[in-house]
Amino acid sequence: MDFSRPHFNQRILIRNGRVIDPMQVLDQVADVYIADGLIAGIGQEPLGFRADFEFDAKGMLVIPGAVDLCARVREPGESQKGSIHSETHAAAAAGITHLCCLPDTNPIIDTRAVAVLIQERAYQSGYAHVMPIGAMTRGLEGHQLAEMHALREAGCVGVSQLRRPLKSSQVLLRCLEYASTFDLIVFFQSEEQSLCPAGGVHAGPTATRLGLPGIPECAETIALARDLMLVEYTGVRAHFGQISCAASVELIATAQARGLPVTADVAVHQLYLTDTMVDGFNSHFHVRPPARTEADRQALIDGVKSGVISVLCSDHQPHEAAAKSQPFSDTASGLSAFSHFLPLSYELVHNGLLTESEWVQRIAMNPAHLINLDAGHLGQGSNANLCVFDPNARWRLEPDSILSAGKNTPFLGRELQGRVQLTLRDGTMSYRLG
Repeated sequence: MDFSRPHFNQRILIRNGRVIDPMQVLDQVADVYIADGLIAGIGQEPLGFRADFEFDAKGMLVIPGAVDLCARVREPGESQKGSIHSETHAAAAAGITHLCCLPDTNPIIDTRAVAVLIQERAYQSGYAHVMPIGAMTRGLEGHQLAEMHALREAGCVGVSQLRRPLKSSQVLLRCLEYASTFDLIVFFQSEEQSLCPAGGVHAGPTATRLGLPGIPECAETIALARDLMLVEYTGVRAHFGQISCAASVELIATAQARGLPVTADVAVHQLYLTDTMVDGFNSHFHVRPPARTEADRQALIDGVKSGVISVLCSDHQPHEAAAKSQPFSDTASGLSAFSHFLPLSYELVHNGLLTESEWVQRIAMNPAHLINLDAGHLGQGSNANLCVFDPNARWRLEPDSILSAGKNTPFLGRELQGRVQLTLRDGTMSYRLG
């Protein structure tokens, strides 16, 4: 089945918006014409065009749909937390047209059948494209290699072990050699398991004062250094996801300067949270990797600004209320992140740290390029995957404004600036505010 073709044909005219497409070096106020699921023209009306629907985007940005490299849709296997239908609906409301689903579903994404099932369910829902990331080892158990070639043929954009332990570095080496053979990108979430107690926060004064287990930054950097050495040895394409500390930014920058084929992303919430915010044992701040120090937060922002961190992701992890209602260390880690993904990331533009074009690169163009996806741009004749974003709209994040099944976010009650008004998936309206 072709999971990319539009459900039906509709002619849409988006008027007066500021169209931003870094791939075409385009930044101008223009009308956008969509027909047959494709971008039929920008600025110049196609011959014989007659719109079935018009949207006035005056004062708003018309940008490629966001491409999120790290999200959980909780299907199959965790229906109490969400479903492909609920989470792709929430993604569309967040301006996301493509998202990568991590392999820790139930069953694990280590067979063709599971990978295809997820894509079929997303296609049926019609809100956003879901691209699975396959398991690097069978069952994510860290012993036997998964059938990576079959997973790639089934539509997986890469493979990952997430933060699950491997039997040995030799197993990792074999996995990377195998992935390199098929030119598969490996998504790392580098972490030394023996240094990561369950329910932990950043190892520092806050953890000591609250009596919570501490996870030092070296839990990340020790594993990251090893992974970079094996990447250099095998030549595999590697993407390091959700890095959390200044030392990791330095390691990635050094590797890139030496010509290693590595990229990195950071979850947007890591640009705003620090370990001191855990005071009060608020489980909404229980994330992994943990929020670290103010110096680490600033280093991550500097990494995004410099381009060492070339991608921003949501790290969306919806949970049911019960999962966050236990004592802090016993609660599930992660937060529901789609709703604040674009507004919080756009604050980097409001604060003068990124231009609008650089922002679009990090949420759309760069992640699409990384996984060889024909998205993240508004080229004429390309699939019309885009969103209209009002950078001046002010609103308050409340539970009833979150379309995800999970309402677990520390940003509840925060006033945000910038809101998605319209999202198109393959030329079909997948979300419209109001």
